[in-house]
Amino acid sequence: MERLLHAMGDVHPHELKGRLARELSKLTFERWHKLRPNRFPLNATGRTGKTIFCNSGFEAVEAALKTAQLRTGKRGVIAFEGAYHGLGYGTLNATHRKHFRGPFERQLGKFGIFVPFPRCSSCSCPGKPTAECGLLDDLERRMKKLFRQHEIGAVLVEPIQVRGGVNVPDVEFLNLLRYLCDRFGALLIVDEIYTGFGRTGEWFACESSAVVPDIICLGKALTGGFPLSACVGRADLMDAAWPVSTGEAIHTSTFLGHPVGCAMAVAQIEEIRRFKPRERSASLGRFLLDLLESEISNLKFQISFRGMGLLLGMELRRHDGAPATEETLGLIKSLLHAGFILLPEGEYSNVISFTPPLTISEAQLKSTVSALQEALSALK
Repeated sequence: MERLLHAMGDVHPHELKGRLARELSKLTFERWHKLRPNRFPLNATGRTGKTIFCNSGFEAVEAALKTAQLRTGKRGVIAFEGAYHGLGYGTLNATHRKHFRGPFERQLGKFGIFVPFPRCSSCSCPGKPTAECGLLDDLERRMKKLFRQHEIGAVLVEPIQVRGGVNVPDVEFLNLLRYLCDRFGALLIVDEIYTGFGRTGEWFACESSAVVPDIICLGKALTGGFPLSACVGRADLMDAAWPVSTGEAIHTSTFLGHPVGCAMAVAQIEEIRRFKPRERSASLGRFLLDLLESEISNLKFQISFRGMGLLLGMELRRHDGAPATEETLGLIKSLLHAGFILLPEGEYSNVISFTPPLTISEAQLKSTVSALQEALSALK
């Protein structure tokens, strides 16, 4: 802050902005090419990444949507039921919940087309992987039909839907999307604003499926507490999509690539490398899931758990199958008074999400679960 507090968006690029763009290229496309060069998109020629910096997560997604339009010339975007990509007027077209879109639908471009997100809780044969029970086959048929009937330039997806209820898809889901995008000439955009930087036990959640997207959207943990986000795409794709500026950029903002945010992000990435919280997230996530399954019980509700790494969800339903919305919100309020910050997720706010700092201890997780069980037992 003493050296440079402001740098006028894209007008005066500063050193830290270049350093961070370089780091994000190394973390994403360069690292992925070294790990699995045969997993790159069929039409890929670039092995590095280029970044459009933004302020909030939804802006990174809108930059990705603009990139898809510029590159493919096709307006349609396939998104998923339960998706949450932010509340800007571009991202609202791909955010599924009516609660967010409804008041503004008359002003939206309505280029988003929604298909089911393959989660076991929506399947007729619970407990069986979706790749085996036919859910992915049905999704493939639906999407192929949409590709043939509409001009689809992109598929936009969260590897794990967090705001949608901590919905974890089958490992083959992203592979199916990669195949369909390659076949029909669309871009695969992965929204990792919530799941990136070690949250799920990998640097990025898409790595669990060994899938390389065309564009990845990052935010939240990128800085560890400053408004900065990033749309990172393959360099060849970004160069082909975005025209060279002739004096006026067609996409910019005043605080784009803010120097303080870039400094925080560079430091954050260095800290993640040093501290190795990805490994902690994986091991502590297993510890927390085992703890929840062994310690949490209440005969009044149907309780289920799901998640990956330190991104877990606890769903509460009444015995008639109805979402236990009121009770879930009551639990969260009770825990907040006790000093524990948890959030409600899902369309009916009946899923409690656990997204603690990756530096949390086993003792702190134990005290959280103990407080949760106590509050659950006190529910009338």
